[in-house]
Amino acid sequence: MTIDWLLVAASLGIGIVVGLTGMGGGALMTPVLVLLFGVPPLTAVSSDLVAAAVMKPVGSAVHLRRGTVNLALVKWLCVGSVPMACLGVVAVKLLGDDAAIQHTVQVALGVALLIAAFGLAFRAYTRLLERARRRDGRAEPLPQERPEVTIRRLPTILVGAVGGLVVGMTSVGSGSLIIIALMALYPALRASQLVGTDLVQAVPLVAAAAVAHVFFGDFHLALTASLLIGCVPGAWLGARLSSRAPGGLIRRVLAFVLLASALKLLGLGTTATGVALLASILVAPTAWMVVRRANGFPALARSQRRAKARAAFELGDERQTAPR
Repeated sequence: MTIDWLLVAASLGIGIVVGLTGMGGGALMTPVLVLLFGVPPLTAVSSDLVAAAVMKPVGSAVHLRRGTVNLALVKWLCVGSVPMACLGVVAVKLLGDDAAIQHTVQVALGVALLIAAFGLAFRAYTRLLERARRRDGRAEPLPQERPEVTIRRLPTILVGAVGGLVVGMTSVGSGSLIIIALMALYPALRASQLVGTDLVQAVPLVAAAAVAHVFFGDFHLALTASLLIGCVPGAWLGARLSSRAPGGLIRRVLAFVLLASALKLLGLGTTATGVALLASILVAPTAWMVVRRANGFPALARSQRRAKARAAFELGDERQTAPR
């Protein structure tokens, strides 16, 4: 078994991003394997899923210990996702000859990455709206204890089924797609519960898809070993750094990488991809500043942070000079 140390270095960087953001494992790893290392799409999906099946339980155990997991929600998500993940793998194998399979997986992966990129933008927008509503008193304050939610079984199973099918075919969606649907279905859940529930439900989902790919896909042991050597310590390091790094900047970079990968996987030429990415760099920040201003926030987040720091400093100064 030969270890590709360049691939180890790449997977280390991707693991750090996953540890920092909680997202982007399959959404980054698979296109990197396909676009930079020339790995066939089906092989990339198979090996990435097996590597993810090893990484997912680590973070899940942390959330289970902290009590930030809705196990009833996990159960109904898995009812839909686990069998559909296996079906997604079988569906890819039934689509045709090797060339057709690889092309189908590549296109499906490109579409999934586009959805994931726009999903990141949607998450940022909904969080901004929630902050504005709480600031203006139009929303109830965050609950201090774990909120009780009523499980909507059929929609939850459908979310799991769609997510499982996409994960089985592309390895993308266990973190970036399903959590967005959970936000829409269960707005009462706190952010930590959303992440914890999504991470725990992804364990059986990714494991089922990984097992199916071992039997029906194109699993390569040496490739998967190279991924694990890099991404496991990378994810640990990213988790250690997550409290210090600016999450907003990381999510923007992740969305940009997802968009670039999606456009290339969908067959856009280099010039067209470059124009689209340049347009996103020019338009997206301006649009986001307009959205922030429309909701009563400073155009630049760092201006808001400086204002808070100045207010905290002035408050502390007043307390020190106040007569006793």
